[in-house]
Amino acid sequence: MILDTSFLIDLMRGYLKALNKLKELEKRGETLYVAAPTIYELYLGIELSQMPDRELRRIEEVLKEQPVLPLDEKAAQLAGAIQGKLMKKGQAIDPLDALIIGVALAHEEGVVTRNAEHFSRVEKLKVESY
Repeated sequence: MILDTSFLIDLMRGYLKALNKLKELEKRGETLYVAAPTIYELYLGIELSQMPDRELRRIEEVLKEQPVLPLDEKAAQLAGAIQGKLMKKGQAIDPLDALIIGVALAHEEGVVTRNAEHFSRVEKLKVESY
């Protein structure tokens, strides 16, 4: 199961719903991953932060044991195809969300996110919210 950026941020902020969802996933024995585009989003956030050193420590702590799934050629192809189909329907999503979806589908994983609305537009994708 891929942990989306919104979920990781909520964990870093100590949000109870996110913490409870993490416990549920761990209890189910889910293998938890982070998609490479999420690393981009988190490090972008560090640079825009008023307290970059603190944010870096928080991000390093939450990521320290999470394997990262790459944005490889297959994932990029899937992401582009998905975003194109959604754009034709007038339902485009954030390009980084499309990339995360591409990674998830390429690795046959679901996504845990607070932003289920965008991710749920992709029928083949297993999406869990909290």
